[in-house]
Amino acid sequence: MDSIQRITELVEEKIAGTDLFIVEIRLQANRLQVFIDGDKGVSIEACAAVSRHVGHAIEEENLIEQAYTLEVSSPGLDAPLKLKRQFVKNTGRMLALKMQDGKRRTGRLVKVTEEAMVLEEKIKDERKKTVLVESELPFSEISEAKVTIN
Repeated sequence: MDSIQRITELVEEKIAGTDLFIVEIRLQANRLQVFIDGDKGVSIEACAAVSRHVGHAIEEENLIEQAYTLEVSSPGLDAPLKLKRQFVKNTGRMLALKMQDGKRRTGRLVKVTEEAMVLEEKIKDERKKTVLVESELPFSEISEAKVTIN
């Protein structure tokens, strides 16, 4: 078992039974970053508890042999959404999308299904009047999605 797999197990152990979930775990050089999120957000206390649990086990099991820095946090509003669960959490918010074909789209996230999301966009019709249009966009066609702050 590699150290990332074991660290993932440790985080899952600590957040079991809560609405928290792992977004990403990265180990680069001497820096271990654990990004967690929750359906209702993440508290500093939750991050600290995960940090203590993981840090203690890393030391005890000697998972990382060199000196390292452990950071446990939420991904932050400026981080791209990675998991469908993050899209669900952000239903109703404005998103900025980069599509696989290079186009950019902005709109309100209306709904999330298993394979796609529905985006409500403001567009100008042939009379130059602004109308709201809903488009279903498969996740496979989205290269990056970020929550925009109004």
